[in-house]
Amino acid sequence: MIVIYGVKEALNPRKAKMSDLLHQCMQQVLGMPEDKRAHRFIPMDSDDFYAPGGRSAAYTVIEINMMAGRSPETIKALIKAIFRAFEDGLGLAPVDVEITVNEQPAHCWGFRGITGDEARLNYRIDV
Repeated sequence: MIVIYGVKEALNPRKAKMSDLLHQCMQQVLGMPEDKRAHRFIPMDSDDFYAPGGRSAAYTVIEINMMAGRSPETIKALIKAIFRAFEDGLGLAPVDVEITVNEQPAHCWGFRGITGDEARLNYRIDV
């Protein structure tokens, strides 16, 4: 699951394109299937979203939550792919994008009535 935060005036017009770009990166780097898109957008009022210095009004925070198992190289490749995609596809400078990847063991995930370690996935985790 991916959660994207930003100031609503800057985030809302870009949501669909951001979702497409994020999913393309997930597919290319992690091998995620086409139908495995779980994006949650949190548009915020500017007085609820404080940014570090040197950021524009388009500053965007991306939290990627996924089952543990990917190599550090794969995670770094994903982060860099998102920076490139957002810069090329949306004109967002890397300084205006912050990405965190949070990994949890498969047994900490629950979906379709089972836990992640019980699931048979149609994609690999150990990439």
